[in-house]
Amino acid sequence: MFKGLIGRKVGMTQVFDEGGTAFPVTIIEAGPCYVTQIKNKEKDGYSAVQIGYEEVKPKRLTKGQKGHLERNNLPPLRFLKEFRTKSLDEVSEGDVLKVDVFAKDEHVDVIGTSKGRGFAGVVKRHGFAGGPKTHGQSDRQRAPGSLGSGTTPGRVFKGKRSPGRMGNERVTSENIRVVLVDPERNLIAVDGSVPGPKGGMVVIKPARKQ
Repeated sequence: MFKGLIGRKVGMTQVFDEGGTAFPVTIIEAGPCYVTQIKNKEKDGYSAVQIGYEEVKPKRLTKGQKGHLERNNLPPLRFLKEFRTKSLDEVSEGDVLKVDVFAKDEHVDVIGTSKGRGFAGVVKRHGFAGGPKTHGQSDRQRAPGSLGSGTTPGRVFKGKRSPGRMGNERVTSENIRVVLVDPERNLIAVDGSVPGPKGGMVVIKPARKQ
């Protein structure tokens, strides 16, 4: 059976287990998602399921996008995402997927875009210690220090950790446990944190590293 959802991060809270221990969870509003297209090896060269999420006004989509969805009498959808899968059993175009495709205590991967931090220095971006805070230094406290050698090699090696743009990257939280599934409100809660800000789009898949 195919499993996969698109949703939005609502925020974090805490839940208590039977022993009264509190632990943090992230609430995700996921689905309902619609199966918009199925790709198979014979026709497309690979097996995949494309799903759509979040209804929008029709004017937000191009004619091509609307035509693609109208083939299966689906509403206009903001997000379309393709999931590679080995099995296409029990799934067909036009199906509706809700959070109950996942069960409590199942493990999933949650993929999102991390918060953008803008241009950051090495202390914030890479955790450098910075320079000494004594002996007369005044402006080297958060500086990276020496970046490269002199005559040999006479340049800075590729990949050297240095200041630059931080965040706004695709990040996957792997193998995290599903704590709560609420089909009536389209909510799913997972253990710990997931990437991105509140309201950010996330993708939920079965965990690859069980």
